[in-house]
Formats: sequence, structure tokens, C-alpha cells
Amino acid sequence: MKKFLIPLTLLMTTSFMGSAQNPFYENFKGAHETAPFSAIDNSHWMPAIDRGIEMAQQEIAAITKQRSTPDFDNTIVALERVGADLNRVLNVFFPLLSANADSEMMNLSIEASRKLSEYSTNLILNEALWQRVKYVYDHRDQYDLTPEQKTLLQNTYDSFALSGAALEGEDRDTFKKLSAELSEMTTRFGQNVQKELPTYEIWLTSDDLDGLPESSVNPAAEAAAAKGRKGEYLFTLDQPVYMAFMKYSTRRDLREHMYKLYTSRNTKGEYDNTGVLRRIAELRLEIARLLGQPNYATHSLQRTMAQTPEGVYGLLDRLRDAYKPALREEMDELTAYASKVEGKPIEIKPWDYSYYSNKLRAEKYAFDEEALRPYFELSNVVDGVFGLATKLYGLQFTANDSIEVYHPDVKAYDVNDADGKFVGVIYTDFFPRASKRPGAWMTGFRDQYITADGVDKRPHVSIVMNFTKPTGDTPSLLTPYEVETFLHEFGHALHGLLTDVNYASLSGTSVYRDFVELPSQFNENYLTERAFLDGFARHYKTGEPIPQELVDGLVASAQFGAAYACMRQLAFGYLDMAWHTIDAPVADVADFERKATEQVQIFEPVEGSLTSPQFSHIFAGGYAAGYYSYKWAEVLDADAFSLFKQNGIFDKATADSFRTNILMKGGTENPAELYRRFRGQDPGIEALLERDGIKQQIALPEKR
Repeated sequence: MKKFLIPLTLLMTTSFMGSAQNPFYENFKGAHETAPFSAIDNSHWMPAIDRGIEMAQQEIAAITKQRSTPDFDNTIVALERVGADLNRVLNVFFPLLSANADSEMMNLSIEASRKLSEYSTNLILNEALWQRVKYVYDHRDQYDLTPEQKTLLQNTYDSFALSGAALEGEDRDTFKKLSAELSEMTTRFGQNVQKELPTYEIWLTSDDLDGLPESSVNPAAEAAAAKGRKGEYLFTLDQPVYMAFMKYSTRRDLREHMYKLYTSRNTKGEYDNTGVLRRIAELRLEIARLLGQPNYATHSLQRTMAQTPEGVYGLLDRLRDAYKPALREEMDELTAYASKVEGKPIEIKPWDYSYYSNKLRAEKYAFDEEALRPYFELSNVVDGVFGLATKLYGLQFTANDSIEVYHPDVKAYDVNDADGKFVGVIYTDFFPRASKRPGAWMTGFRDQYITADGVDKRPHVSIVMNFTKPTGDTPSLLTPYEVETFLHEFGHALHGLLTDVNYASLSGTSVYRDFVELPSQFNENYLTERAFLDGFARHYKTGEPIPQELVDGLVASAQFGAAYACMRQLAFGYLDMAWHTIDAPVADVADFERKATEQVQIFEPVEGSLTSPQFSHIFAGGYAAGYYSYKWAEVLDADAFSLFKQNGIFDKATADSFRTNILMKGGTENPAELYRRFRGQDPGIEALLERDGIKQQIALPEKR
């Protein structure tokens, strides 16, 4: 590969001094070329990003200045390989920004985002480069391209055409300004969410703990003692802490207090996101109009399975109509139960739902999530979840202590196939900390691709969660929900690990947004399968297998609250679509949110409680006009798993087909075609309704 010289003036600047000490200035030397985390400090980021941008710009110049006629190799493939040095930095920077960042790194990310936005915009608006890409695309019938090469060409062309490459004059300058501001605002939104969460401390006494299990009380006692307040209990709004409190606390006043704190985050003060999110929505609208579309959703959905806002609303509306009668039945039953428990009429409020639904489920199915915790000790769950990939795909996972990790909580594993061939590296990062944002996600430090010399660079993926931490002599014991979360993120990891493509931009999870959740949500189906649970679910003290009555309760209760869960997800989907189909700036966030979700509203709105200011998926992540994709993929995963249920949940032929047609293909072909190749038919919602116990309750609406 041709090497490009950095201008002498840049070499003399302070930012590029001491290059020998900057670990990003050369290929990584660690095991499997993994990142050398211990050698990285904050002083390295911006010099390495500046250098990477400069080198990428020179690589782009080499493409545009060549005299040869544009073709697939000298333009499309050459552009695909641009920025290797920059990607080496960013593939470490952004995963760590979410999983282990301090305030200095967060501040640096603002500057980095601005520079990267400018670089990306300049690349898209590079007229000479665009003309070469357009030439190849216009002459595509002259090339003998594989399906993967055709996809790369189409994606490359679309990335320019849908991002303003055809803009001229002042419109180009406007696009640059809007893109730069949007990048800065989305970064600020995410940081506000991450920074405010640790500021909440809820101090309680022993009189306030009624109903809470030891798994909640003990960590709260340790947290208080660590701050010199032994005998008190410190609760936070970290997801596992909050969810457990809302589910088990008998104190309705405290549940209400916790709920209002949790749902009013980022609505005022230093980390107020209301103005930020309004501006993000406005910027996206302005960009869409500049590109000739009426709104951002219409622009964004062009490269999805849904294709249009109408396609999204078609699914959301069908599910709304199918689940709404079941929701009324669920809420009527829950209200009657709560009133019986309290001996007086009870109106279910949002801070009551988890508490009473948990008690009702336990009564109906003899099921208690806390009774299941001892059988879901984290190390056993790791064995079970990894073992699922062994049963289905023959993968083997071996801890590798020679691979550096970025935090003591993190572990790294070699992944090999049944023949001992190296597949990739997976990092696991399970516990909350101040340097990590809430939630759960899969990311990667390197995508899989084939080098110009034919070397298969295998992926380095990471799964990051916020599980209950071990305390004293008690290990980390998970709830079924946390096990399901693990299965979900591990499904994404398998998509990243098993990919076998030529180009990094088509690797692993680089697929249509409404297809990317299929592998993850498919994995969740195994949680209620006895044959899966038997492989690992044993009591952490006695080693006894999980009792049949607990498994029966888990399986029988899987449909409990299905309508509520669906309507809650639909509310997120409708809210996302509302923000991205606006035709004018929004003045009042609360009023806008209420109107956007009223058709799937479960509870009366609570003053001061909002979803949008913490909705990182759509305002700081990659799900703008795309949150519907969780339900879209749920339709796919239910339909896909129905084939496994038919043939056997560990059936090798079915698993091989899923691996070959879905997991290995990345984004190399249209996902609709990949799915049909695996399933033999298009998906329908019937399998999802049947799984949720909805199918027999109402007649299905007409298909649109």
C-alpha cells in the first residue's frame, strides 16, 4: 500500500511531537493486534485523530488526482480503504467514550466530533471524488461484480447522493454548517445523560427498606459505608438499582419519588437536554429539506427494510391494533388485583406497575425473579450464553489474560471455531461505574475485513452491560431480565464475530438498521427453553439445578404483560417518528411528547416526567427515525425462531443456515433476500402474536 508523507509543517507542530510515544502511530502489537489500553492516555487522542484525518485526506487526494479512468478498484475499493490510521484511533476512542471515559475525554469528544464532522462533510462534498464515484456507478453494468461488490458500489454511491454530494454553491456551505452543529449537539446530548446520572443520591434508613431484597439492600449499605455513612443506605438511579427498587419496594411514596427523579432527568439545570433535543430535531429537518426531502424520517428511511414513514407506521399501527384489547384486559386485571391487595380501590400509576405486576405474576405462576437469582450466578451465565454459541455454531471461548483490557472489570476471550480456527476476540464488561453510560450495548474495536494483500483481519468485539455487582461474599446474581439482556447483546456479538466479508464497511452489524436487531432478539428466545437452562442454571451455593417449578413459572409467565411491553415499545417508536417527521420547530417538548404517544398511552402523563431528554438512542445514537426497528426485528426473530421450534432449538442444519445466510453475510446483500434465503418465505406477524399469547384473543386486522 502506498504510504503518504505528512507535511513538514505538521510534523513540527506540538500535537505531532513525540510520535514514538503515541500508540496510535503504528499498528498495534498486542495479542491478535488488540488495542494497548495501558499505553493510551488522554494526551494521545487529538494528535492521533489530527494525524489520521491528515493522512486520510492525502489518500483521498491520491484517488482524485490520478489520471486513469475511474473504475471499481481504483475508486470504490480505494475509497473503502481510506482512513486506516484514523479508524485505528476512532475504533478505540468511541467504545471507551461510552464505557470508560473521564470528564477530560468527554470534553475532547466535543472537539473530536467537530473535526470528524468537518472531515466527513468535506469528503462527501469533494466534487472530484463524487464525480469519480458517480462515473463508476453510472457505468456499473460494464463491470463483472459479485453481489458483495455491487452492494459496496451502491452503498458508496448512496452515501454521497443521500448526504448532499449533488448540492451546489451556498447549499454546500449550509450543509457543512448544519452537519457540524448536529454533530456537536448529539455529542452534547449523550454527555448530558451520562454526566447527570451519577449526581443522584437517594439516602434511606432501615425504616425505608420494606420489601427490598438483599440484592438491593447490601449494595446500598456498602455504597453508604464507602462514603462514611455506615448504617445508612445509598441508592442511585443506575438501571439495575432503579428497576429493583420499583419492583420490590412496598413504599409507594418512595417509588413515586424514584420514578419522578428518574423520568425528570436532563429536564433542567446544567445538564438540561430539552433545548438540545429540539435543536437536534430542527437541524435534521433542515438537512432533510436541503437534500430535497420533506422530513428527516423520509430521508433516513431510504436505506431500510421499511423504506418510508408509511412503512414504519404500517407496522406500528398493526401492532397497536392487535395489542390494544389485550392491554385493556391486562390493566383491568392488575387494577383489580392491586385493589384486592390494598383493601381499597387503587388507580395504577406508572410507579405502581412494576410492583403490582411482579406480585401478580408471582401469585399466578408461583414465579419470583428473586428466587431465580441464585441460579443465575454471572460466571455460570457466561458459560451458558457462550455455550449456546457452542451448541449452535461450534464456537469455543477461552479466556486470554495476555490481551490487555481497559478496566479491571473487563475480561477478554479468544474465540475459535469447531476446527480450532481463530474467529475473533470478545471483551465482556458487566458492571456499572461512573465512567460508563447506562444501558447495554455491543461495540467493536476492530471490524472484520480482508486486506489488499488477502489477509483476513478478524474482529474484536465487546459487550457492555450494567449488571448487579457482587458484594462481600455474594457473587453477581442476575435476574431473568439481565440474562435476557446478556443474550441480546451476545447475539450482536455473534453477528460481529462470525462475519466473513471482504470490506469493513459491510462487516458484521453494518446492515440495515431495521435488520440489525434480528440476531440479538433471536437469542432472547432461548431464555425460556428448559434445554438451554439445564446447561448452566445451578444454585451458586449448592450446585443444584434450577427446580422445575421455577422453570415452569418462568416459561408460563413469559407472556405475562406482553401487551404492556409491546405498547411501551410502540410509544418509543411513535415518539421517535414524531420527532423526525416534524415540519416546523417544536416549542413545547412536554406537549409534543404527549400528543405523539397518546394513541398508545398507558398512564396519564405525569407533570415533569419526560422520555425525550434521556432518549439517547435517537438523539445521541444511531436510531433517529429508527427505533421502530426493535419491533420490526421482533417480528423477524419470532418468525425465525419458529423454524427452530419446528426443527429443534439446537438443530444443526437450521443453525448452519442461520449462520450462513444471516450472521456471516453482514451487509453484503439486501436483508430481505438474506432472510428469505434462510426462512424460505417472507416474515409475518403471526409468530410474534402467537408467542405473546395474543393471536387467539382477537381477529387479525387486514394486511396493508
